[in-house]
This record gives sequence, C-alpha cells and structure tokens, in this order.
Amino acid sequence: MKRPVYFDKYPTIAFERDELGILVMRLHSEDGPVAYAPQHHVDWTNAFYDAGSDPDNAVVVITGTGDSFIDQFQWSAWATRENSRPLGFELIHAEGKRLLRNLLDIECPVIGAVNGPATIHAELAVLSDITLASENATFADKAHVPLGVVPGDGVHVAWQELAGLNRARYFLLTGQVLSARQALEWGVVNEVVPRDRLMPRAMELARQIAALPPLTRRYSKTCLTQRMKRLMDESLGYGLALEGLASVDAQIMRQRNAGK
Repeated sequence: MKRPVYFDKYPTIAFERDELGILVMRLHSEDGPVAYAPQHHVDWTNAFYDAGSDPDNAVVVITGTGDSFIDQFQWSAWATRENSRPLGFELIHAEGKRLLRNLLDIECPVIGAVNGPATIHAELAVLSDITLASENATFADKAHVPLGVVPGDGVHVAWQELAGLNRARYFLLTGQVLSARQALEWGVVNEVVPRDRLMPRAMELARQIAALPPLTRRYSKTCLTQRMKRLMDESLGYGLALEGLASVDAQIMRQRNAGK
C-alpha cells in the first residue's frame, strides 16, 4: 500500500497505517504532548478531510501523545490572533465549521483512544464512533467558559447530545472535570481500560471492524452519523457566530481598559 502524500503534510499529526488499512492519527506538539496552538486547528481540520477521502483507510484511530490527549495551550501562539474585528475571527469561524464536519465525514469507523486528560477539544474523541479512555483520562471544556469564551464551536452540540441537556449545560458553564469513570457512567465513553491497555484494545477493536466487508464498514458509519451531522449543520454556524461576537466584544473591552 503506497504511502499517502498527506502522511507527511501536517506537523502536528503522526500517521501510521498497517496492512489492514487501520490508520492511527497521533496528535502531538513536536512529538510530545499537545500544546494546543492555531497550527493544530488548521492541521486537524484539513487532515480529517484527507483521511476521510482516502479509500484505503478501513478504520481510523485518533489518540494523543504521552500522558495527555489535549490538555495544554501554547499561549504565545494564540497571542498572535487578532479578534477585535469580525474579520479577525473569520479564520476560526471558517475552520470551526469544517473541523467537526470533516471528522464526522470520515467514511470509515473512527475510534477515539483517550490516553490522558482531554480538556481542550475533547469532542474530537467523544464524537468518535467508539471512544475508549485510559484510567488516567479526564474530560473538561477549559477552552471556553473558564476563559470567558462562548462554547459555540460544536461543543454545545456534542455534549448536549452525548451527556444530556442538564448535565451538558452544567458541565460547560461550570468547567466541571469528569473522571474517566464518570464519563463512562454518563455514556460519553464506551470503555475505560488501564493506560497500558489502551492502544492494544483500540487496535483489537479496529481489527474486528476492519474484517467486515468494505461497504458494511463504510455505510454503517454513514447511517450512524446522520443524526449528529444534522445537529451540527443546524447549530454549528450559529454557535460560532455567537462565540465570535462575544470574542470581538471582549477584545474591544480589553483594549479600552488597557488605554485607561
């Protein structure tokens, strides 16, 4: 099987695919745990499209690096983003509309393997068709309300659908942190396993799915994601617009206060 060009295209993702067509996408920062920066947002948006468009992928496994899935910000990189005008937020708006849709559009089953704290973009894992968590994993949304940001980039859709309306609103508004066991009890993840068993278990399930007839794999994925795609189409653009309006207003207020 020829190595696809996109395997060497993205500096924040390591790709590996075996003879069964099981593609592992390992998220990272310079081959260490993710320190979330704008480059990750760009890479993930486009890489999900590339992976979903590659017919040689039978199953996709998404995981992090080291002891965390996504748990840290690279603040210096985000400081270069200018959000004081709608045009400044448009890049996030444009990428944000595609990020989760491209993930859901991957035309084969996706397994999320959460190898540790998932407190930024945890929805990338919990929107997988199967989500496994290591015992040291935690789940939170510290990228929005705790930072004064509206949770409108799809987390409002994902968490309300997966956890239920009241649980999700509390989770998003308070910065609640869920343990792996709590996430299992809520039905947000499917299995909790010891850390050293996470990837072996993910690959075991991937091999089981890869053994299915190709159209069974692909069309099962399609029919099982229709509802979530519809919900995202209905609410994602509007949520991002609200997030952008609030971000622009907050930036203007900060600039005014700095000038006093």
